[in-house]
Amino acid sequence: MKRTRSLAAVATAATAALVLTACGGADDDTADGGGTGDLTVWFMDGSVPDDAQAWLTDEFAAQNPGSSLTIEIQQWDGIVEKLQTAMASESQTPDVVEVGNTQSPTYTSVGAFADVTDEVEGWGGDDLIGSFVEIGSVDDTVYTVPFYAGSRIFYYNKDLFAAAGVGAPTSLDDFTEVVSTLTEANPEGTDGFQGAYIAGVDQHTLEAWLYTHGGQYAVQEGDQWVGNLSSPESMAAIEQVADLYAAGVLGAEDSVDAAQEPWNDFNEGRVAMFSGLTWSYPNIAEELRENDKVGVFAVPGLEAGTLGKTFAGGSNLGIAAKSRHPELAAKVLDLVYSDEFQIMMAQNGWVPGNTTFADAQGTADNAALLAEVAANSQLTPPARYWALVEGENLDKDFWKAIASGEDPATVAADVDARIEELLNK
Repeated sequence: MKRTRSLAAVATAATAALVLTACGGADDDTADGGGTGDLTVWFMDGSVPDDAQAWLTDEFAAQNPGSSLTIEIQQWDGIVEKLQTAMASESQTPDVVEVGNTQSPTYTSVGAFADVTDEVEGWGGDDLIGSFVEIGSVDDTVYTVPFYAGSRIFYYNKDLFAAAGVGAPTSLDDFTEVVSTLTEANPEGTDGFQGAYIAGVDQHTLEAWLYTHGGQYAVQEGDQWVGNLSSPESMAAIEQVADLYAAGVLGAEDSVDAAQEPWNDFNEGRVAMFSGLTWSYPNIAEELRENDKVGVFAVPGLEAGTLGKTFAGGSNLGIAAKSRHPELAAKVLDLVYSDEFQIMMAQNGWVPGNTTFADAQGTADNAALLAEVAANSQLTPPARYWALVEGENLDKDFWKAIASGEDPATVAADVDARIEELLNK
């Protein structure tokens, strides 16, 4: 279930924004107005299990006689360029489109998706993942809605925690103390042992500290985006992360490839915990899993016993503005947000867009925790050109610099300046 997206594809998202500016609703004489039609849905590779795809196409045909639904599976690499071509043309556009959640602003800001605000309540309303709804909206208008999320949590070795005399941390301050205590205890005498593994380039784990403190990469002031890493809230988070690595976190200099498999050092006993997604659990050593040696906890908040705000990866869904069959496309999403489909997505290991169905994750004992983390998540700024920030690896490089011991204030000021240049194009 691991997914990677090429930096080149992400970087060209801003180009897509320029091309897609021409997007708008289909002309009245070409739109079918809710009659019959042959619709196309673009799902991304690895998102939707085969049984859910079959159910969706069959159920749509059964409920809409004379109409059909074709699902086309797309690859993440090159998808931005493919979408910018297809969605600008009434004859080529898919009717329903899956996009990465942080890619949503690139499209919503230029009118590539139809307004679905009036449909949101029927698709789940307040039970939909809030941060995904927010990033899919412009002002108070909703254009894309949550499809699924992959929640980040920490997996820990119960024996190593018990030997060090610590439990799961209950606040961010406690987190640093627990890491320090684990590192010092090192009950196995393992060479190079550290309390936790978090790769410096694992920006989405470290963003939990930023968001929990009330910080952000950038905020909008009027029609301008202003870098926010130098704000007091962000600096409090950044300095705490720097202290965390000093207390005993492995992975400051690791590559992106190493960050994709954070369980390796955990399985070999070099760390007592690591940050991972839903599908990390099956990669933990069988001996640890089968002997009940693995516990889980979410990043805690500032106050003891509260939940922190973490980034949740995943996707949104939207109806193409140039769809010839917008009413039928809405019926596709009616089925996507039905009990049956949401349960099938959960059983595939995702936190579904409607979090009330997260407990259907039959393979995850921690389904309730995953849903709670997703519901309390926060995403990157909903800026039209945020893809340029990711394309330059500014977010990854920023956290790697902090993890590696560079001066937080200097790094934050430099990155703030560059973010402002990119977002205010």
